[in-house]
Amino acid sequence: MLVYNDLLSGDELLSDSFPYKELENGMLWEVEGKWVVKGSVDVDIGANPSAEGGEDDEGVDDQAVKVVDIVDTFRLQEQPAFDKKQFVAFMKKYIKNLTEKLEPEKKEVFKKHVEGAVKYIMSMIKDLQFFVGESMHDDGSLVFAYYKDGATDPTFLYLAYGLKEIKC
Repeated sequence: MLVYNDLLSGDELLSDSFPYKELENGMLWEVEGKWVVKGSVDVDIGANPSAEGGEDDEGVDDQAVKVVDIVDTFRLQEQPAFDKKQFVAFMKKYIKNLTEKLEPEKKEVFKKHVEGAVKYIMSMIKDLQFFVGESMHDDGSLVFAYYKDGATDPTFLYLAYGLKEIKC
């Protein structure tokens, strides 16, 4: 299994359990999320509670909750929305910090293509939800979520060069 950690904060952000599609010259990874039910599951074991002297609803009182699989699995923390000015300021700082951590051969490719990825994200900024890793580190990567036209499940965008692959 492969896990992808944030290169700057070390937070686990993704794994190979969630296939991705590369966008913007490999700068962004697009990953499909799904709403799932977590918690209570109604299991019918074929018993008749009324015939056995039981009440209709005498089990454990737990509740089912709908969560997005990626957000729940990697304990992503939702952040307030950015406006364009805030986003540009964050990205300038993030790009500077990330560039320092990249290997020399990756650094050149990153510098060449990152502007296109930022413009792509900026074009949809009003439709995005923003997430960070579990540690909520100020300088860590942002994970972006949005809903494609007519979709009921969210799509996530990751800054690929901000992820470090780790084999488990």
